[in-house]
Amino acid sequence: MDDPSVTMKGGNPGCGDIITVYLKLDDAEQIQDVSFEGEGCTISQAAASILSEQIIGKTLEEVKNMDHTQFIEDLGREVVINRLKCATLALNTVKAAERKYHTQQAGSSADTGTNDEVMQF
Repeated sequence: MDDPSVTMKGGNPGCGDIITVYLKLDDAEQIQDVSFEGEGCTISQAAASILSEQIIGKTLEEVKNMDHTQFIEDLGREVVINRLKCATLALNTVKAAERKYHTQQAGSSADTGTNDEVMQF
């Protein structure tokens, strides 16, 4: 994606899954476009794809309030029950992107992860 509003890398050190999420926001903090790239297990990558479809058109506030339990149900609890960290990596990364964006907008120097750093979940 060209010129994302926020970029966030997340990883699951237990199994080596890594994902980078790119969000393009409008002035109302509504997600206009989302893309991701990553490597890892099928569950982490499929969850990222499904989440990408779910968050288009949502505001960052709506993303912040997304429920992990509901997302797991959306994925199919019986499919992901033994791989919950893999299944929620994308959601955790998008939520971290929301925090990073708001910190950047506030001009804070708080540690929210640089573009090269991988937030571990």
